[in-house]
Amino acid sequence: MSLLEIKNLTVEFQTASGPFRAVDGVSLKVDEGEVLAVVGESGSGKSVSMLAAMGLLPWTAKVTADVLTFNGRDMRSMSDSERRKIIGKDIAMIFQEPIASLNPCFTVGYQIEEVLRIHTDLSRKARRDRAIELFQSVGIPNPEERLGHYPHQMSGGQCQRVMIATALACNPKLLIADEPTTALDVTIQKQILDLLMKLQAEHGMGLIIITHDMGVVAETADRVIVQYKGRQIEEADVLSLFTAPKSVYTKALLSALPENATGGRLPTITEKLTDAEIFAGAMR
Repeated sequence: MSLLEIKNLTVEFQTASGPFRAVDGVSLKVDEGEVLAVVGESGSGKSVSMLAAMGLLPWTAKVTADVLTFNGRDMRSMSDSERRKIIGKDIAMIFQEPIASLNPCFTVGYQIEEVLRIHTDLSRKARRDRAIELFQSVGIPNPEERLGHYPHQMSGGQCQRVMIATALACNPKLLIADEPTTALDVTIQKQILDLLMKLQAEHGMGLIIITHDMGVVAETADRVIVQYKGRQIEEADVLSLFTAPKSVYTKALLSALPENATGGRLPTITEKLTDAEIFAGAMR
């Protein structure tokens, strides 16, 4: 049984010009201990797909799916209270832009302890001890002191580590990392990726990494799903995707890697392919 299973997920938003389908027929499975990368350009529906699965989109969004289960439970039929017991505890998400995701009005210690207060029966002292333990596990120095700091008093890399610690607070079965290295310098990116993979292996979690960076995919994933304009274009194990991509879009995506730049110019996908060519080979 898969940890998370989604079949034919669609998401529509109402706009001034009518309904806009942001996700169109996405399907995926994640098993315990598996790392799945969801890759594609900005606007390809990667983040929206995961937010829809977690029930975190605004009520105005129309979300449908033939199957949407977590650990064997149908998430489509759950009440809001049932879903709240799972989100943050069994399924956790590291959002883009850690500075924007943390509340500037509360200390980082308060924010991580709040998750523990909601989802566990730990005493106040036990929650603080657990927060210190989590900060230590993600490599935040002087954790007792850092608990009293506000987000603006910490660097981007430290805030990302706080987000990871908060996501891991209740030992989730599934962790979703949305562009976990965006806006971080190269050295910090490597540290964060290494930390995520170390923690994933230690806890045996299922891990979904949402990214546009094929280098991140190569370093972390077991399987890869490629999305374009809300549609699922290809799914493969990571070795097959890099050595023998099937879709024209995936081939173009790989050819646009920085190491393939010629004459100082990086190849672009839009110069090579039309939507009709891309969708002609899309998975359905």
